[in-house]
Formats: sequence, C-alpha cells, structure tokens
Amino acid sequence: MAACFIAVTGRLLAARRSLRGIPLEAHPTGGISMTDKPVDLDLRRGIAAQKATDSRRLMVQVEENERLLRERREELEAHLIAAPAATWSEAAEKARYILGLFAGGLGAGDTQRRTLVEAVLADFERLDRES
Repeated sequence: MAACFIAVTGRLLAARRSLRGIPLEAHPTGGISMTDKPVDLDLRRGIAAQKATDSRRLMVQVEENERLLRERREELEAHLIAAPAATWSEAAEKARYILGLFAGGLGAGDTQRRTLVEAVLADFERLDRES
C-alpha cells in the first residue's frame, strides 16, 4: 500500500512539474506521457451510456428551442398588442393568431370546434381575397 501511495505521489509531483514547464520525461519517476490531442470520451463509453448522453444533449437542445420559441411568441404578442389594427386585414391577422392558439389547445375529439375554427379562417381568407 505504501508503494502505491509513493507511486501516486510521484505522479502528482510529476504532473505539477509539467505544469511549471519541467518536461516529464526528464523527471526521475519516469513521468506520465501527456498529449495535446483531446480524447473523445463518447467513443470510450458503452452504447447505453452513449444513448443516455445523446438523450441529455437532445433534451438540452429541446429546452433551449422551447425557451427561444416562448421569447419569440412573447415578442409577437407584444407587437400585436402595441397598436390597434388599422384595417380589417390586420384585425383578421390578429384573430388568426388567437384562433391558432385556441385550435392548438383543442383535444383530438373536439372536431366540432376544430371545424368551426377552420371555417372562420376560411372566411377570413375568402373575405381578404374579395376586398
């Protein structure tokens, strides 16, 4: 056990010296060979660990995308609230946005309301083309 402690201590001292600019190979403990090349740890992990790492990375990306989407939605809503619509077309655009939010929250079985939203949006399109 003492020999193990001495070997580990020698390696730690060698590592400290290498940080100070003393080459490890010149050190009497034999030194530890170091490289400037990064090691891709993903290649050394098992399949399950790689999948877990990929899942965590994807989750972080999804959370970031959701945060950015919330920020953009808040900016859009602030813009829509900022000034009253000057034309019927602008008012219809605001209504389209609200109806889209409403329709997104409808359940799959709520076909009557979904059909009603689609009909109102179709009316907006038709009236916009006619004017």
